[in-house]
Amino acid sequence: MMLMGIVAISSAWTAISLRKFAVVLSHGNRGGVVTTIVKGVRRLQQRALQALALTAVCGAATGVTVAPTETDALAAHPLPTTPAGCLASGDGYLRAHLAGAIDAKIDWPNSGTHCEGEYRDKPPGIRLSFQRAAGGTPNLLLVFGLTGVRAGKPAHAVGANLTVIVQGKSRIYGTLGDTRCTVDSLTQRPVTAGSSAAGGTKTGVSAGAGTYRVEARGFCTQPAHAIRGEGDVLVSTFEFAGLVNYQVPEK
Repeated sequence: MMLMGIVAISSAWTAISLRKFAVVLSHGNRGGVVTTIVKGVRRLQQRALQALALTAVCGAATGVTVAPTETDALAAHPLPTTPAGCLASGDGYLRAHLAGAIDAKIDWPNSGTHCEGEYRDKPPGIRLSFQRAAGGTPNLLLVFGLTGVRAGKPAHAVGANLTVIVQGKSRIYGTLGDTRCTVDSLTQRPVTAGSSAAGGTKTGVSAGAGTYRVEARGFCTQPAHAIRGEGDVLVSTFEFAGLVNYQVPEK
């Protein structure tokens, strides 16, 4: 009842997008206390999001299901306005092959693709998300959490935590850890303020010092299990180019 009250209050204040929910899942926490801090979001909303994320992640690990109204409340919120392209330089993209509960061959060019990227500290690494600005069938959001990646450094054999969300539906799939997927090659190119690649950053975060174009390719050997919904999703291969800002935002 208390959780339902928090959800109702949060919904009345403002929309919480599934992208923020995926940020929690990309930490790969299987049952501990999940904490997320969203800049500019009111304290009450932060507590509501933490409660929902903790319920979903712990439920997936213990077999306890989440009440439909809680997840549906997240899925029903409209997405914020997105930019026309991932990178202003025109060379952002996402390609992936999904099979199982979701059967799709993704080939998203720069135009019409929204991407975001940021540094994460627990565990240290980066997080990137991709979705189509105009939606799709199905309307997918993919979030990659890459462990141990450092600003400006190439990387190989990097563990990848993957979350796949069908937006507008109560369907969320996640590896909940970085042992099922691997990035076998990752390169980075610095982006300076005013350069042609300075696009696709989060609202209020401009390209500049600490911002890089990150390009990677990888694969998954095991599927992402249903956190909300049924079945499994295997992302056998993936490759992408997006923008990551390594600057830690002010709290």
